[in-house]
Amino acid sequence: MHVLSLDPGFEKVGYAVFDKESCSVWKYCCSGLIKTAKTLPLEKRLNQIYTELQKIIAANSIDMIVIEQLFLFKNQKTFIQVAQAQGVMMLAASEKDIPIKFFTPLQIKEMITGYGNSDKKGVHKMLKYWLKQDVEVADDDQSDAIAAGLAFCFLNQNL
Repeated sequence: MHVLSLDPGFEKVGYAVFDKESCSVWKYCCSGLIKTAKTLPLEKRLNQIYTELQKIIAANSIDMIVIEQLFLFKNQKTFIQVAQAQGVMMLAASEKDIPIKFFTPLQIKEMITGYGNSDKKGVHKMLKYWLKQDVEVADDDQSDAIAAGLAFCFLNQNL
């Protein structure tokens, strides 16, 4: 089973891929960022996110998508754009009949660190611990995607 986890964004979408090895072990495969240029119009940025997601899904034979659920932003304009990007993610999954699982930020932090109000630094530290490797993380969005995927793996050891 191959799982793609996403941290929704508009400027940057964090992603991570996990694979279920043999019968019981989840393996971290890769992660990164889909970045869109601020100079592009809205529709072009959404299309770029969609196109990149399609490539990641195809290259990794994705069976499940995990998305960090949107949390109310202070900036309503940003919230709407991130919600639109999340809609594009859901469309990419739907086209391939890939089920989606949502986790709130609080749920993810609780599963990764044991404390739902952990800060980004605490989450990143625990990612290194759980993954048993030093993962190069370029951005908090990438780290959040890895954490969402790892939380899914923790809850689904028996898949």
